[in-house]
Amino acid sequence: MSEKKPGIISRLFGFLGKILTAIRHLFTITVVILLISGLSQIASNGVQPIPEEGALYLAPSGVLVDQKTLVDPIEQLVYQNTAPEETLVRDIVDAVNYAQEDDRITHIILDTDYMSGASLSKLQEVGSALKRFKDSGKPIIAVADNYDQNQYFLAAHADTIMLNPLGSTFITGLSSYRSYFKEALDKLNITVNIFRVGQYKSAVEPLMRNSMSNQVKEEAKLLLDDLWQFYTTEVETLRKLDNGAINYYVDNSPNLLKASSGDASLMAKDFGLVDSLVSRSEIRDYLNTEIPGEDGEYTSIDMGNYLANKRIEDTTLNNTMDRVAVITASGAIMDGQQPEGSIGGDTLANIFNELKNEDTIKAVVLRIDSGGGSAFASEIIRDAIRRVQDAGLPVVVSMSSVAASGGYWIAAEADSILALPTTITGSIGVFGIIPTIDQSLAKLGVYSDGVGTSTFAGMMNIDRPLNEQVKQVIQLSVDDIYARFLTLVAKGRHSTTEEIHKIAQGRVWTGNQALENGLIDQLGDLDDAISVAAELADLDDYQIDFRRKQMDPFEAFISQLNANIKLILARLGGQSHQSPSSTDFIRAYAEKFTEPLLQLQQLNDPKGIYLYCEKC
Repeated sequence: MSEKKPGIISRLFGFLGKILTAIRHLFTITVVILLISGLSQIASNGVQPIPEEGALYLAPSGVLVDQKTLVDPIEQLVYQNTAPEETLVRDIVDAVNYAQEDDRITHIILDTDYMSGASLSKLQEVGSALKRFKDSGKPIIAVADNYDQNQYFLAAHADTIMLNPLGSTFITGLSSYRSYFKEALDKLNITVNIFRVGQYKSAVEPLMRNSMSNQVKEEAKLLLDDLWQFYTTEVETLRKLDNGAINYYVDNSPNLLKASSGDASLMAKDFGLVDSLVSRSEIRDYLNTEIPGEDGEYTSIDMGNYLANKRIEDTTLNNTMDRVAVITASGAIMDGQQPEGSIGGDTLANIFNELKNEDTIKAVVLRIDSGGGSAFASEIIRDAIRRVQDAGLPVVVSMSSVAASGGYWIAAEADSILALPTTITGSIGVFGIIPTIDQSLAKLGVYSDGVGTSTFAGMMNIDRPLNEQVKQVIQLSVDDIYARFLTLVAKGRHSTTEEIHKIAQGRVWTGNQALENGLIDQLGDLDDAISVAAELADLDDYQIDFRRKQMDPFEAFISQLNANIKLILARLGGQSHQSPSSTDFIRAYAEKFTEPLLQLQQLNDPKGIYLYCEKC
């Protein structure tokens, strides 16, 4: 007997059921959005006032960044996608600078347990603000369950460093290790056609080799040694340790730990890295005695509430006053429009195009934190910057953690370039990459065949091998971009292409090395760059105008909702001390393993030609 097919009525009810399910899901999402928006309104009305006397509680969360990654909160709610924890360096620096001049703030409590990552240059910028605060005569107290290498760099700026008796101070040094895929690609019969200029342009090495080349090892060692020298010297100076003490601590950790009977916290104290070993309750007792308060309890305000108060106190932007615009370019450089956390060629160019038509904008500071990306998008941005300069506005570049390859392309013609000693810059080189899988498919018995009107017809089909003529065309295009790069840098740095070639070829440099090589004008942070821009524009009295991409109404709603979610969660649950689990370590390794492939995969230059620095 044949199976009876569902009738028209059954199909109709099935269709109506799907509609009702969709409506129910939409209703649920709408209710959640309205609930969060309502709660956020309540929370925003309850901003904690600044105490008459008390401490600023500074607890950076997640990774320190120049620009937060735009995350769709709907996806967080519906699909439970995890938003990256990030803290703006500018927020920390502003809070510390405000607190330095604020008579109501008597101390800073620096809690680094929630910070999961930061580049050395960003740590340096925060550290400089902490130094200024301490020089004003106000104490900094650092507290933590554990200190990793990045966390300890900030803690070293404190007058008093406190560590949990079961904690440790884990300093290991710097390294550069990568996964290499050549043998795996060979086993899969995947052909990766590489076109590059510059023996140090190593972004594609993982696809070409099974190990790091000698020249790249040499370059990486020089770079890491310079960065590590900065780290150790800074910490030793701050903690009044002998020269070479940190290297001794790292190299002799087994013996030092043995002398402390295996007690890692005691080892750190005996060596002078921390001042006292105290439990959380003992820390609170100490703070109660050191910081003003009421009824025996110290008073404090967290960074978010403090900034909210101070920014309300500040005068609003005066549209008739001269302004220095600050634009942040953070992430990989990609073609077209891109959300914050990436650099869209059209997105950033549009921001510059808007500035040249505003009478009150007198200078521009471009804050770059990028290892580059699309060559075409980089040129779109450079061209927009040049138009702003042609309109009479000076453009100053402030290099953050990295401004290399495409990040240097867009900086090269600036009126002045500033970097931190620990900035990674340079990487003046080019590569192109086109993978083909014709051999892989042949193993499965799948072949590509047909006809075309020319040798180049169908050249970008990944199921067909590249012929020698096509390879020659792509290599010539890469060579041309490199020649343009040399000319661009030589013009911007008042040098010659021959001299620039000597320090180019994809090689990266620290800020200190870049200054010696003439790739930057001076060492300094974002505040220094703003001062230089104001000086070039002959400004004595001005306001700083932080510019962002103009959002459409939906993007603005999404952004505000995302901020509200974080605010609500912070007010309801606060922060909690959590150590990484074994799953976290496995996930971190998996991300590190696939990082070279994922970074290359996200790039979208229309010709497949990139100004990109993977090591950065």
